Amino acid sequence: MAHDDALQALLTEHRDSSPNHSDRNALKRRKYGNVHNPSSGMPGYPEPNSYPASVSSTQLFSLKQVLFILAAYLGAGALCFFLARNQLNGKKTNGAIDALYFCVVTMTTVGYGDLVPGSTTAKLLACIFVFSGVGVGGLFLSKAADYIIEKQELQFVKALHKSDRAGQAEIIKEAETNKMKYKFIVSSALLLVIVIVGILFLHFVEGFDFVDAFYCVCSTITTLGYGDESFSTGAGRLFAVFWILSGTACVAQFFLYLTEMYAERRQKAFFKWVVSRRLTSADLEEADLDHDKVVSAAEFILFKLREMEKISQDDVHMLLERFHNLDADHSGTLTAADLISPLAP
Repeated sequence: MAHDDALQALLTEHRDSSPNHSDRNALKRRKYGNVHNPSSGMPGYPEPNSYPASVSSTQLFSLKQVLFILAAYLGAGALCFFLARNQLNGKKTNGAIDALYFCVVTMTTVGYGDLVPGSTTAKLLACIFVFSGVGVGGLFLSKAADYIIEKQELQFVKALHKSDRAGQAEIIKEAETNKMKYKFIVSSALLLVIVIVGILFLHFVEGFDFVDAFYCVCSTITTLGYGDESFSTGAGRLFAVFWILSGTACVAQFFLYLTEMYAERRQKAFFKWVVSRRLTSADLEEADLDHDKVVSAAEFILFKLREMEKISQDDVHMLLERFHNLDADHSGTLTAADLISPLAP
């Protein structure tokens, strides 16, 4: 089949690619945020290096938007609860700090109970704030944790290869290959730092013993928030505003990456089994798309991709139908003449 020959030629070209070329591609993918440019290298289209700087700062721009929304949200909430500070029951310190602290504790659903609404107005405000805060808080926690971990991931891999004198391209390739594993390691390290900082602060500033401090830290970052232990000083509540946000963000990402790493390992094991298992006569018959009693390399690849659930049978038939529609001269190959033919759809 002619289109099989074309695919085999493409695969051969891919195998013959030099390591330097692959390394440059890896660097470009990293630099431009893994943005795929299907028209790269075609006449009339810009090369990757000519893309504007805004392309590489998409994630940062998105984080800035989320931070702006969070600041506006906390500012509005803190103002409302500051004006209603006399309608909050519990141990109070500074009015402005208490209002901001109450906002963060409510938004992250920690809910210590050391400050609670004491009037109908305050209760209604709290209901509105917690429902809207879950959405804003979830968006912020996800974006912030992703950004922090992405920034630290490459530094972690560089540190691992410091004694190897590995080049930038090799480091990036290593980071991409084991991306989920390194994300999990970095998130674990950040979570450990946050836990230690919280324990030390509660012990030396709030006066907790180490067991109670650890207990308070765990109940806070998991948003359990029993309320029997909480921040009671003005300095402690100001610290808690930032510490609770970062702690709940890191613990959420920790469990997310743990789940994804487990799923990724199972998927890799499944793919390895698919590739290595012995073929049967039924497999060859199923792989033979054109029913010529011969399975070409292209047909074998498509069969394995279907088995790996990377592509479905319907996808294959749809693409073949599209190919035949474009093949105006029915030669089994696509040429420029086919594309400008009046019969081409």
